[in-house]
Amino acid sequence: MILSDECLSPHVVLAQRDRPRLEWQRPYPVLERVRPVAWTCFCRATVYELCEGGGRAFIRRTVQLDGGHDVHETSVCSIQEARAIWAALLSGRAR
Repeated sequence: MILSDECLSPHVVLAQRDRPRLEWQRPYPVLERVRPVAWTCFCRATVYELCEGGGRAFIRRTVQLDGGHDVHETSVCSIQEARAIWAALLSGRAR
Protein backbone atom coordinates (compact mmCIF):
# COMPACT_ATOMS: atom_id res chain seq x y z
CA MET A 1 0.00 0.00 0.00
CA ILE A 2 1.36 3.40 -0.96
CA LEU A 3 0.22 6.72 0.49
CA SER A 4 1.62 9.85 -1.15
CA ASP A 5 1.75 13.37 0.27
CA GLU A 6 -1.06 14.62 -2.01
CA CYS A 7 -3.39 11.65 -1.67
CA LEU A 8 -5.43 10.78 1.40
CA SER A 9 -6.34 7.22 0.35
CA PRO A 10 -3.98 4.31 -0.36
CA HIS A 11 -2.87 3.15 -3.80
CA VAL A 12 -2.74 -0.50 -4.81
CA VAL A 13 0.83 -1.69 -5.37
CA LEU A 14 1.92 -3.69 -8.40
CA ALA A 15 0.63 -7.24 -8.39
CA GLN A 16 3.08 -9.93 -7.30
CA ARG A 17 3.92 -12.91 -9.49
CA ASP A 18 1.73 -15.99 -9.09
CA ARG A 19 -0.85 -14.10 -7.03
CA PRO A 20 -4.44 -15.35 -6.94
CA ARG A 21 -6.75 -13.70 -9.44
CA LEU A 22 -10.01 -12.40 -8.04
CA GLU A 23 -13.16 -13.28 -9.95
CA TRP A 24 -14.87 -10.04 -11.03
CA GLN A 25 -18.51 -9.93 -12.15
CA ARG A 26 -21.08 -7.31 -13.08
CA PRO A 27 -22.76 -5.70 -10.03
CA TYR A 28 -26.01 -7.19 -8.83
CA PRO A 29 -28.31 -5.95 -6.06
CA VAL A 30 -27.49 -8.58 -3.47
CA LEU A 31 -27.33 -6.40 -0.38
CA GLU A 32 -29.99 -3.75 0.16
CA ARG A 33 -27.93 -1.55 2.44
CA VAL A 34 -24.25 -1.52 1.65
CA ARG A 35 -21.65 1.18 2.18
CA PRO A 36 -18.00 1.58 1.26
CA VAL A 37 -15.86 1.41 4.41
CA ALA A 38 -12.45 1.68 2.71
CA TRP A 39 -11.29 2.74 -0.74
CA THR A 40 -8.22 3.44 -2.81
CA CYS A 41 -7.26 6.85 -4.16
CA PHE A 42 -9.38 8.35 -6.94
CA CYS A 43 -6.28 9.75 -8.67
CA ARG A 44 -5.79 6.37 -10.40
CA ALA A 45 -7.88 5.07 -13.29
CA THR A 46 -8.93 2.00 -11.26
CA VAL A 47 -10.51 2.54 -7.85
CA TYR A 48 -11.29 -0.25 -5.38
CA GLU A 49 -13.82 -0.11 -2.53
CA LEU A 50 -14.41 -2.47 0.37
CA CYS A 51 -18.20 -2.54 0.76
CA GLU A 52 -19.99 -3.90 3.83
CA GLY A 53 -23.60 -4.32 4.85
CA GLY A 54 -25.79 -6.76 6.74
CA GLY A 55 -22.84 -8.75 8.05
CA ARG A 56 -21.59 -9.45 4.51
CA ALA A 57 -19.04 -7.73 2.28
CA PHE A 58 -17.47 -7.57 -1.19
CA ILE A 59 -14.88 -5.60 -3.15
CA ARG A 60 -16.03 -3.20 -5.88
CA ARG A 61 -13.67 -2.26 -8.74
CA THR A 62 -14.44 0.86 -10.80
CA VAL A 63 -12.43 1.68 -13.91
CA GLN A 64 -12.82 5.37 -14.71
CA LEU A 65 -13.16 5.77 -18.48
CA ASP A 66 -13.58 8.85 -20.67
CA GLY A 67 -17.15 7.81 -21.49
CA GLY A 68 -18.20 6.73 -18.00
CA HIS A 69 -17.34 3.99 -15.54
CA ASP A 70 -16.93 0.20 -15.79
CA VAL A 71 -17.91 -1.43 -12.47
CA HIS A 72 -17.34 -5.01 -11.32
CA GLU A 73 -17.61 -6.68 -7.92
CA THR A 74 -16.36 -9.82 -6.21
CA SER A 75 -18.77 -12.38 -4.78
CA VAL A 76 -20.35 -11.57 -1.45
CA CYS A 77 -18.57 -13.17 1.51
CA SER A 78 -18.10 -12.69 5.23
CA ILE A 79 -16.70 -9.37 6.42
CA GLN A 80 -13.62 -11.14 7.78
CA GLU A 81 -12.92 -12.83 4.44
CA ALA A 82 -13.50 -9.60 2.48
CA ARG A 83 -11.10 -7.71 4.76
CA ALA A 84 -8.45 -10.39 4.15
CA ILE A 85 -9.00 -10.05 0.39
CA TRP A 86 -8.81 -6.25 0.75
CA ALA A 87 -5.44 -6.50 2.51
CA ALA A 88 -4.16 -8.89 -0.18
CA LEU A 89 -5.36 -6.53 -2.91
CA LEU A 90 -3.66 -3.48 -1.39
CA SER A 91 -0.39 -5.35 -0.93
CA GLY A 92 -0.33 -6.83 -4.45
CA ARG A 93 -0.98 -10.41 -3.28
CA ALA A 94 -4.28 -10.53 -5.21
CA ARG A 95 -5.69 -8.75 -8.22
